[in-house]
Amino acid sequence: MDTNGCFNSLCHLFFHFLLILCLFFPHHNVCLADENLNVKCIDTEREALLVFKNGLTDPSGRLSSWEGKDCCKWSGIKCHNQTGHVIKLNLRNPYLLINGGVGDRAAYEKSCLGGKISPSLSNLEHLRYLDLSLNDFEGSQIPEFFGGFQNLVYLNLSFSSFARDIPSQLGNLSSLRYLDLCADSFSISGSWELRADNLHWLSGLSSLKYLNMGFVKLSGVGEDWLHAINKLPSLVELRLHYCELQGLPQSFPSINFTSLSVLDLSDNSFNSAIPQWLFDLTSLTKLYLVWNFFNGPIPSEFARLKSLEVLDLSNNLGLDGQISRVFGSLNDLKILDLSANAFSGDVYEFLGGFSDNPNNSLVSLYLSSNSLSGELPESLGVLKNLQNLDLSGNSFWGSIPTSVGKLSSLKRLYLSYNKMNGTIPESFGQLSNLVDLNLIANSWTGLLHETHLVNLKSLENIRLTTESPRYLFFNVSKKWVPPFRLKSVQLENCILGPSFPMWLQVQSELTDVNLRNVGISDTIPEEWFSKLSSQITFLVISNNQIKGKLPTQLISPNLRYIDLSSNRFEGPLPRWSTNASEIYLQDNSFSGSIPENIDTLMPRLQKLHLSSNHLNGKIPSSFCDINSLQVLSLRSNQFSGELPNCWRHSLMFWAIDVSNNSLTGQIPSSFGLLPSLSVLLLSNNNLDGEIPSSLQNCSGLTSIDLRGNKLSGSLPSWIGERFQSLFMLQLHSNSLSGSIQQQICNPPNLHILDLSENKFSGAIPTCIGNLKGLVSGNNSEPFLRLLISAMKGKTVEYTNIVAAINGIDLSGNNLTGGIPDEVTKLLGLRVLNLSRNQLSGKINETIGDLKDLETLDLSRNHLSGSIPESLASLNYLVKLKLSYNNLEGKIPAGLQKFNDPSVFVGNPSLCGVPLPNKCPGGHRML
Repeated sequence: MDTNGCFNSLCHLFFHFLLILCLFFPHHNVCLADENLNVKCIDTEREALLVFKNGLTDPSGRLSSWEGKDCCKWSGIKCHNQTGHVIKLNLRNPYLLINGGVGDRAAYEKSCLGGKISPSLSNLEHLRYLDLSLNDFEGSQIPEFFGGFQNLVYLNLSFSSFARDIPSQLGNLSSLRYLDLCADSFSISGSWELRADNLHWLSGLSSLKYLNMGFVKLSGVGEDWLHAINKLPSLVELRLHYCELQGLPQSFPSINFTSLSVLDLSDNSFNSAIPQWLFDLTSLTKLYLVWNFFNGPIPSEFARLKSLEVLDLSNNLGLDGQISRVFGSLNDLKILDLSANAFSGDVYEFLGGFSDNPNNSLVSLYLSSNSLSGELPESLGVLKNLQNLDLSGNSFWGSIPTSVGKLSSLKRLYLSYNKMNGTIPESFGQLSNLVDLNLIANSWTGLLHETHLVNLKSLENIRLTTESPRYLFFNVSKKWVPPFRLKSVQLENCILGPSFPMWLQVQSELTDVNLRNVGISDTIPEEWFSKLSSQITFLVISNNQIKGKLPTQLISPNLRYIDLSSNRFEGPLPRWSTNASEIYLQDNSFSGSIPENIDTLMPRLQKLHLSSNHLNGKIPSSFCDINSLQVLSLRSNQFSGELPNCWRHSLMFWAIDVSNNSLTGQIPSSFGLLPSLSVLLLSNNNLDGEIPSSLQNCSGLTSIDLRGNKLSGSLPSWIGERFQSLFMLQLHSNSLSGSIQQQICNPPNLHILDLSENKFSGAIPTCIGNLKGLVSGNNSEPFLRLLISAMKGKTVEYTNIVAAINGIDLSGNNLTGGIPDEVTKLLGLRVLNLSRNQLSGKINETIGDLKDLETLDLSRNHLSGSIPESLASLNYLVKLKLSYNNLEGKIPAGLQKFNDPSVFVGNPSLCGVPLPNKCPGGHRML
């Protein structure tokens, strides 16, 4: 047999086979030069490509292969296998997106092509495929000559920072099947606006199957957009999300694009009922109408859409009405998303609609973030094919229905942030495919037995918290080993203890652990703890009674967050080598010193909370070497010596709390090198010297607490001048002297002013009425949250600070003169203490204007005259001291609720209840 002849015959047949493929599938890879015959490119087209290249910027050298005579071998180029004409130009940015977005911005930008698109490309007359997506053309207009590519089938210009008007010449591309002009850009060079005033040009794209114009500004097209779309009979997928569309016809005479499978009109400004023509799109499988203003009831006509798999009506806050019988006959429905609408009422009728259709195909049901309420009905079990159920963010109450066990395909169940106050049924244990469970932020009760968990073999993530502590109990045997291996666990305010349960000890694959307030009073199993150390990223075992010592040394390279606070751990601080950024060990019984090399052990530390332990020794200067440090809280320990004075310029460090220790020396002047410092808490130590002038560089200070030290000198005027965000100034119990200067009245957000127990003299400044924060008493919450974040833990100091908000305390000084009338302008004032000074004159008649006043102490001064009647009108006043002054006359009847004589004692000329001396006329004032 002639083998050469057979080979030639086979080659001949194979060539004809390829030719047939090319005729019927001209865009298929078999027709491209680099996979078939060695056809050279056309010289004029090669020259056109080189001119095009010269006009581009290419920082990463993506076009470095564009050299030599055969352009068919260049990167991104495909040629016809017979003619050599360029038919495909694919210059899509190869940068891999992370969850649809840019991860490494610099890497993405370097990978972008940019510059100008040369008209030389118009010489590629046979081009069928053009992709320039994910590049950055910095606001250039889409070239008009693109409309001359008569053979073009595929055009993708998405995410490439094209701007200005879309050229109407694109309407000449009668062969085009795929057009993606999605305008959202990942570029850092600017936000470019791609727009169109009309869409009439779309009518020329008679072959179009896919159209994406997301983020293109179409606010000027009115309702004409639908007329243009109606001239695209082959359209299968249409995406017009975030286009500022406003007009939506409620009716339309005849819909031509009935082959449409995917429609996305999300993030527009439609303010109407859902239009009736929508239900003529009987081929729809996915419909997205998210973030609009649709109103009225959900139309029952959705049941016409037999092929619907995804329906997303979330975040249409105008939708209302019943959701009953709407989807009952959707036999082929796969996914239904109605989350974040203002649907109200229960779901009895809605789920009842599926009872007539037990063979429904619903796979995903999203009703989250609505106003739905009532108990979940047993009819939930009719959704037998359900894989995803999200009912979070509503007002459901009661128990999970027992029929949940019938949802054998269920993988994800979310009931978080409801008002569930019942039990979890034992049938829950039949969900063998369940992977993710989120039941947080409810008020669960009852017992969880092994039967609730025994068949959950696929479970990887469990989140279960209850708002009512100690009403939900895990009642499983101590040695029970479950079938699942969790990756994350969050259990809060339920009872697992007192021992550390075995079913948790066998979870060796955990990366996230949150066991807050779960009643464990055991020791942590060291073997379990050591196994997790290499992989765990998030560890919270706070608010228990866990005792014993922690392993001295652990290497946890992945650990980012540690919270072991509010337990009974003892012994030295563990010398853990970790990249954790936040560590909370407060409210324990740790002892000993902080490691000197803490900067090398925890180089990425941002927040460290060690308050309320038994730590001692000096505060290491190596804290100054942790560049990422933001919060350092060492309050209520036994630290001694001087504060480190080595702080360097840092834009990160914003809070230090070393209150309630035995520190000595002066306040470090290097604190002035921390421009971001906002919270400075140094109270109850033995610090001396003056308040350092370098602190005025910390212009963002909001909270200053220097109480209980030995500071001397005057009150710096720059405190009021520089600290315009000052919320709290506490200087109680020091040896500061001099007058209280006018500048103290400047900070508009000052809500706590405590200068008590010092040696200040002179008059109370009349500008005190200018303290804007105390005029209204509002806007204190943001500053308080900042302070709470810095302090953490269970502290008496925190309670006292909250009680002092909207308060002025100038007691225990040598102030003279009268009480300024301006003080009664501070209508938000809750606490006013001017006791133990040398004040004289009368109590202001307008004192009754301070309607929010709760505490008033004017005792031990030289005040005279009568007690103003208006004082009795203060309904919130619960603490009053006017003792040891020179007040006279009758005690107002409205003050008789203060029946303790010590409130008024020491005023010989006062009379009436509760004092024993009678008023003139022989009777005590009633």
